[in-house]
Amino acid sequence: MELELQNIINLLKIRYKSDVLMFDDGFLLKNIKHRISETQCADMQDYHRFLEKNDLEAQKLWSLFYVSYTEFFRNSLTSSVLEHIVLPSLFLGKTNLKNKELRIWSAACASGQEPYSLVMLLEELNATFTQPLNYRVFATDLCEKQINMAQKGIYSYQAISNVTAGRLDKWFVQYESVYAIKQELKQRLDFSVFDLLNDKSACPPSSIFGNFDLVMCANVLFYYTKDYRLKILDVIMNSLAVGGFLIVSEVERQFLFNAHWQEVYPQSCIFKKV
Repeated sequence: MELELQNIINLLKIRYKSDVLMFDDGFLLKNIKHRISETQCADMQDYHRFLEKNDLEAQKLWSLFYVSYTEFFRNSLTSSVLEHIVLPSLFLGKTNLKNKELRIWSAACASGQEPYSLVMLLEELNATFTQPLNYRVFATDLCEKQINMAQKGIYSYQAISNVTAGRLDKWFVQYESVYAIKQELKQRLDFSVFDLLNDKSACPPSSIFGNFDLVMCANVLFYYTKDYRLKILDVIMNSLAVGGFLIVSEVERQFLFNAHWQEVYPQSCIFKKV
């Protein structure tokens, strides 16, 4: 590794008590080169000198490693399989058990669109049962700012483009140019800050014991090196109930195949713990 790059990595490690070498090489270099360009530094050595004297720039670089992007009903096939196959099977399976609570974890919820999408599906499915099923959804993210945004549940017109008119009318309130999640839906989610690489806890503390029937962790694994990807998958595996499901993104499917997970439906990005 070039000395100049190592100096930047060491500076961040000292300042933020975390090693950015956990991130994929391409992702790491892309972010550093982006800031070099934005600050008009000549090269990495010049940028390192700039970083040493500029706390704000260090914060800007650090924040790039934790920028999250998500959407409502982001993957149409995943949402369809979830709505018509996976969730109904989980509901029906719970009806014959003494413990009828369905437990779900959105493990990298960003600004909340994915867990809110999930709760919409759960509420709509519950409405079809004469005996509604009790469920709990825990939504976590490493970034406190993202969690605060998710808890507010306020989104721009562009952010709700994947939401159908029926769901928009049922689950949102429009205030001028923004749309707010209705309180009755917000109450179904438990938001908290949680680090998937935290060695002290394998699941959100508010969930107490994990044992989730479904975990959503999309667009996270590909940012990390192989060792850290496997560590995150181990955390999820240990938090899942037997026969539980894991949802990832399209670009992360191969990671799951390599780790011997089973996709429940081709191209669905939904995998089963076996």
